[in-house]
Amino acid sequence: MKKTLVTLTILGALTFTSCKNSDAAGKLDTENKSTVDSMKVAMEKQRIIDSMKIESAKVETLQAQKTQKEVVYVNSPGNTNTTTTTTTKRKKWSRAAKGAVIGAGVGAITGALIDKKRGEGAIIGGLAGAGLGAGTGAILDSKKK
Repeated sequence: MKKTLVTLTILGALTFTSCKNSDAAGKLDTENKSTVDSMKVAMEKQRIIDSMKIESAKVETLQAQKTQKEVVYVNSPGNTNTTTTTTTKRKKWSRAAKGAVIGAGVGAITGALIDKKRGEGAIIGGLAGAGLGAGTGAILDSKKK
């Protein structure tokens, strides 16, 4: 009788400890999953930032190529060897335009990350960001004058 009582006590103790360990293991699994998920989100954000940097570098190289000197040859009846060089200088963007573009990009990224429906979130965030960026840029433009 004592052997069965001792055996049942030991089995009961093992059952309780095994249940506690599985709860701790479950908590660790959920913590690990949340950590991995947050790391994935951070990597996705960094990937988006890197792609934006690459695209802005492409735009800058295209602008640099367009601002190079153009050579215009003018043929006049008296002078056959007249050469005129002109440089074309592009008009710079206003601060309102820059603010609208930057705000639209940041708003679209933020909206896509926050909203469950990524497309709708990106559109709404892009529009809101463009509006706020244009407004801020307009304020800066008026202070500059």
